[in-house]
Amino acid sequence: MTHDTDQTHGAQPAEPTDAEKIFQPQDAVAPEAEDHADPAAPAEDAAQKLEQEAAEFKEKWLRAEAENQNLRTRAKRDVDDARQYAVQKFARDVVEAAENLRRALHNLPAAQEGEDSVLTKMREGIESTERSFISILERHGVKCDDPQGKVFDANLHQAMAEQPSPDHTPGTVMQAWTPTWTLHGRLLKPAMVVVAKAPE
Repeated sequence: MTHDTDQTHGAQPAEPTDAEKIFQPQDAVAPEAEDHADPAAPAEDAAQKLEQEAAEFKEKWLRAEAENQNLRTRAKRDVDDARQYAVQKFARDVVEAAENLRRALHNLPAAQEGEDSVLTKMREGIESTERSFISILERHGVKCDDPQGKVFDANLHQAMAEQPSPDHTPGTVMQAWTPTWTLHGRLLKPAMVVVAKAPE
């Protein structure tokens, strides 16, 4: 009895032909890894960078503007001070003339009934000149203040002497030889004063 050689019992599987290899499905190609990066991220980073630069430029501009404003304010103050106090030396000399008018009045005899009319007219003339002179000075920012009876202020007064006095509080100006002169509120010439002190 002959055995059929075509029986497959125990036979090895036949190798696929070249044609079969061609048409056999190939292993699925793994898809490329998806790019999970956000395409808008670079634009957002650029926008944030621009915003940061804009904020820095704004801060620098505000600082520069503040400095410029300070410079303008300082320059205006310097100009105003120069305008107001440029005549300080001249004003100091002018008040000497005003003080001389006051000295002239003090040196005249006290007014009394029946005095010579020439003396009366002289006194009235000096008083009128002094009032007019003081008014002109005040219009230009020069003012005088009589410190007698006020508390001594080293910023405005110059103590020429101290005298014990039971009638005055210690530290009070009991006598003023000259008034305090100021120019637009700034000391022009201190008053020459005598200051009271406690009796010994």
